[in-house]
This record gives sequence, structure tokens and C-alpha cells, in this order.
Amino acid sequence: MILIAFVMVSVISLIIIAATHNHRQMNTVCILQALIYAVLATWIALFEQVPVVSFLVGSQYFFIDHLGLFEVLIATVIFTCAAIYARGYVEGLLESGELEKGSLKLFYMAWALLLLVIVLAFFSDNLALFWIFAELTTVISAMLIAILAARDNIDAAIKYIFIASVSMLFAFVGFIFLFETSRVRLGTGTLNWTVLMEHAATFPPGMMIASFVLVFIGFAAKSGIFPFHTWLPEAHAKAPSAVSAILSGVLLNVGIYGIIRVYALVHQTTALATIAPLLALFGLLTIGIAAFSMLPQKNLKKLVAFSSVENMGIILVGLAISTPVALFWVLFHIMAHSITKASLFFSSGILHRQYRSRFSSDAADDIRDVFRLQPLAAWGIIIGGLAIIGMPPFPIFFTEFFIMLQLGTVSLWAVGVMLVLLFIAAGGLGYFVLTNFTQVSEPDTPPDIEPYRTPASMKAPIIFLLALLLVIGIVFPAHGMEFLNQIVTELKF
Repeated sequence: MILIAFVMVSVISLIIIAATHNHRQMNTVCILQALIYAVLATWIALFEQVPVVSFLVGSQYFFIDHLGLFEVLIATVIFTCAAIYARGYVEGLLESGELEKGSLKLFYMAWALLLLVIVLAFFSDNLALFWIFAELTTVISAMLIAILAARDNIDAAIKYIFIASVSMLFAFVGFIFLFETSRVRLGTGTLNWTVLMEHAATFPPGMMIASFVLVFIGFAAKSGIFPFHTWLPEAHAKAPSAVSAILSGVLLNVGIYGIIRVYALVHQTTALATIAPLLALFGLLTIGIAAFSMLPQKNLKKLVAFSSVENMGIILVGLAISTPVALFWVLFHIMAHSITKASLFFSSGILHRQYRSRFSSDAADDIRDVFRLQPLAAWGIIIGGLAIIGMPPFPIFFTEFFIMLQLGTVSLWAVGVMLVLLFIAAGGLGYFVLTNFTQVSEPDTPPDIEPYRTPASMKAPIIFLLALLLVIGIVFPAHGMEFLNQIVTELKF
């Protein structure tokens, strides 16, 4: 019944969007869809016995455990905020001609469908089914990137599809290896994660290494991990800012989710000794490439996008440590990154409307008088920037601190390298803010830029997410800690 409720909400949403031609009605439907999804997920967390494994249909393919529910709760919060933000943001795109009115229905139908596919992906027990849904998220999100009337957006969407989908073929082969491994050991092949977890300790390490490496290639591309990250800055920078928030705050989690699921299987075998250093290496390389790419960056949305790459590297390093404490803080980091990055892209979107709606998304930003023209967006970037580089009392401070503390038990050299790279990344972001946000017009000079009238719908999500970050950083509820510990237990770390 639970899964049917999610599907029916989306079906009704798609029918209403298809039947209307009014932008505000379409937007309201998407807001309500995300809110209902959030209510359903909260109901499951509070009142259902998790893991949920029994459904009217699809019991052999779907299940809901704490990890999947955790990801859905994050996704519904980000989608709700992004849909509210899109109310005013999309109207601005329509007025400037960047979004054609004829594409409006396609935009909101893709939006509603993307949320459904993401939820079904996180609730998939069968890894092959998860792979299908993950591929669908690539195609649908690429439509949202290419929706603007600009050739650059189409190029970025094609590059995204090509890199992600080609890489995901490796993941498909990895799942075939995993299926064959289960067939040999169990007599009947399966890709149901719950069954694989029960018997993973008996799987031969050689096959697990081969399976994981292939799966890692596919989902590393999906989550923007080096060297498969090249699509991410282009796609995130060129997408509408409401979409960029979803790409960074939700879509990257799909790839990391796939890696975590298969790594949990590896963790039960002796293959862990080979795979863990591999994850740590790619994590540090990912942080490094992102940090040095942020230093010379003059485009705000690309800068924020490279910060996403950096945080995916931090998550990989935390996974590689392979302790229950490290996994706890990895999960905490996933949540904190999603919220922080959404707020940053929302603020960047306001500045984009103010300064750069007439220019190419590849051009350097020319930001002047920002505190006079757009004070909320300016403070949103500053506070969100402090949060993303790990300043207290924001939650990423705690995640980075405890991940590096755990890393210190494995290698002090790795801690030193990671610390230097994080300082470089923080320096790149700080340098951009200092050089751009301090530019002011000459005294007694008539202003040549009119303030962009930012709708309340674009301001509210920024304020809400920044307030949420402070609350999580200062007072994280005991029930939340228990929920994350349940995930660690279910993954058998």
C-alpha cells in the first residue's frame, strides 16, 4: 500500500500538469507532490516497522530500510524547497525568454517524474531494478538541464548522459558478476540486496573485488567522483538553479547510495583489504582535483559545483575507513552536504538573475554592490560558504572533524594530505567571495544596475535551509542519532 501511495500521488500529479497550462498551477502540484512524499516518508519513519518488506505488489523487488528512508527524507525536503524556489525563478526565466512557454509543461512533468523515480530507486531491493531507476534519473535530469533555450545547455546534457550512461554499463557488468557469484554459492542467482547481505561473507573475494570495481566505475560517474567528474561542473552550472539544487543535493546521492550498498557487501569479505585503500585513494584524488579547480574559478555556479565534487571525495574517504563511527559521520555528511549545497545554489540563482541573465553561463561573474542589490543572496553565499568549508557550528565541521579523527587511526599522512586539500578548497571559495563581494561602485556615481526584484518564494527556501543547518549543527535530536545508528547496524559495519 505504501509504494502504491507514492506512485498514485505522482500519477495524479502528472495528469494535472498535463491538463493545465498555468505555470502556478503546475508549480503548486509539484510542491504538493513533494510535501505529500515527505509526509509519507515521515509516517513510515515514525509509525511503521522498519525495514518494511511486505507490500501489496513488488515485495520481491522493493523494501524500505533506514538507509533508503533516510535518502528519501533528504530528497523530499530538497525537492519541496526547490519547487517553492522554482515558483518565482521559473517566472523570471519565462520573462527573460530563457525558457520557452511551450517547454513549461515538459519541465514540470519531468520534475514530478524525477521525484518518483528517485524514491523508487532508494526503495529498490533488487540491484538490477535500482540500476534501471538510476539510469532513468540520468535521462530525466538531463531533460531538465537541456530545457533552457540555449545550445550550451544541450551540450552539457549530452555530455552528462554520455559519461554517466557509458560508465553505468560497467556497473551493469558488475551486477552480472554479482549475480553469477550468488548463483554459484546459493544455487539460485539473485540481485536482491537483502539476500546478498545474508550470504556475502561466503562470497569469494576475487569476484567481489571485480564486481565492486565495475560497479564503482558506474556510480562514481553518477556521483561526480574523479576521474569521471568532468560532466558535473558544466551540467550544474548551466542548469536552472532550482535544478542545480536537485542535481547536487539529491542526484549525487543516488550514485553514493549505490556505492554504499555494494561496499556493504564487500565489507563482509576479505576483499575489504583491497577495496578500502582504493576508495581512500580515489577520495583524496577527488578532493584534490576539486580543490585546485576551485582556486582559479571565476564563475560562482561552477565554484559551487566543484565544491560538490570535493564533498563526494570526503564521503569516499569516510567510507574507506570502514568503521561504524566513520560510517555514521559519512551519513551525517550526506545530509549536511545536501542541505548546504541546495542553499548555495538557491543563493547563486538569485545572483545569476541579478547579474548574468544576459550572458553566457561560462562567463566570469561581474558582481558589484551585492549587499545593496541582493543582501539575502550575498549572506546566503557567505553563510552557506562557511557551512560547506566546515566552520562551526555548522554540521559539516563535525563530519569532517570526526572523519579525519577516524582517518588518523589508519594513516596520519592521509590526514595531513586531506587537511591541506580542504584548506585549499576553502581558500578558493573564500578568495572568490572576498574579491567579488567587496566590489562597489564609485561614490556619487549613479547606479547602472537595477535591483532584481527577488520573489518571496525564492527567498524563503534559503532562509529555511540555513536555519535548518544551524539547528542540525547545534541540536541534533537523539532520535536522529538513533536513526543513523540503525543504518550502520543494517549495513553490518
